[in-house]
Amino acid sequence: MAAEGVANTQIAGAVGVSVPTVLTWRGRYQRSGIAGLGDAPRPGRPRRIDHREIVAATLTPPPKRLGVTHWSSRLLAPRLGVSPATVARAWRAYGVQPWRAESFRFSTDPELVGKVTDVVGLYLAPPENAVVLCVDEKSQIQALDRTQPILPMQPGMIERRSADYVRHGTTTLFAALEIATGQVTAALKPRHRRQEFLAFCKQVARAYPGRELHLVMDNYAAHKTVEVRTWLEANPRIHVHFTPTHASWMNLVEVWFGIVERQAIRRGVFRSVKELNARIRAFTDGWNDRSHPFVWTKTADQILKKANPKKTSEANH
Repeated sequence: MAAEGVANTQIAGAVGVSVPTVLTWRGRYQRSGIAGLGDAPRPGRPRRIDHREIVAATLTPPPKRLGVTHWSSRLLAPRLGVSPATVARAWRAYGVQPWRAESFRFSTDPELVGKVTDVVGLYLAPPENAVVLCVDEKSQIQALDRTQPILPMQPGMIERRSADYVRHGTTTLFAALEIATGQVTAALKPRHRRQEFLAFCKQVARAYPGRELHLVMDNYAAHKTVEVRTWLEANPRIHVHFTPTHASWMNLVEVWFGIVERQAIRRGVFRSVKELNARIRAFTDGWNDRSHPFVWTKTADQILKKANPKKTSEANH
C-alpha cells in the first residue's frame, strides 16, 4: 500500500493499527528489507517451554550419536533449556515414563477369535445351572529358608531379611477357581505330569457331584493327553474350554495364584516342603472362608482389537 502512495493514516485505518505502528514497520523495512519484518530480540526472561513441548521432545528418539535408547531428564533438560525438575514435572503431568518398558506377545493361534469368544462368553454369561471353573497348576514353588532370622517390622523400619537363602525342594499347586463364588478346590503334589493333572481333574469332579462343569484351561501338554481326553469322553457333564496360545492371562486362576504368591509364599520362611504345603493349605482354607466372585469386564471384541489387530480385522471381512 505504501509503495502505491497510500497515506500512512489510510494504511493505519485499513489494517487496524495506529499511525506510529505504520511508521515503525515502514522504517524497519527501509533499513533491513524483508529481514526487518521479523521479531526483534526482546528484553526480559526467555520464552518458557510448556509441558506439551517437553513431552513431544521426549517422544522423539535421541540422536544416535548419544548412544542411548531413551531420554533421561538430565539428558533432555539442557537440550530444551530447562531444568531436569521441569522435565520430570512434565512427565508426571502426562504420565510419560521413558525409563520403563514392557514386553508383549501376540497370539498366533489360528482359532484365536473362536477361543476368546468362547471363554469370555463363559465369564460374562455362564450357562444356567452350570459351574465355570478356571483350572491350572503353579509348578516349581520353592521352599526357601533364610540363612539368618528375619528382623521384624518396627515403627519407622520395614521388615528385613537376608538376601541369601537355602532351598529345601519344590511343590506344585493345582487349583480350580469357581468364578461365581471365588471358592477354590486345590491339591499339592510333588510333580506336575499328566497323571497328577488327571487325578486333580477327578478330584474337582468329585467336589461337584452331578453338576455340569465347564473347565477353562491353557494349552499345556498335560491338559491334552489321551488319558485326559478319554476321561472327558466318559464324563460328558464336564466340558473343557482352552484359552488361546500365549494368553494364559485369560485364565482367572492365574490371578489367584498371584494372590497366593504375594500373601502366603513370597515373604515366608520354609524349612521343608511340608512346611510350605501346610502354609498353602492354611491360606486356601482361609481364602475359602472369605472368598468373593471374580468379575470379568472386557468383552471379546475389546480383547480381540488389542490382541491381534491385523488378524481380527481380516476375520471380520
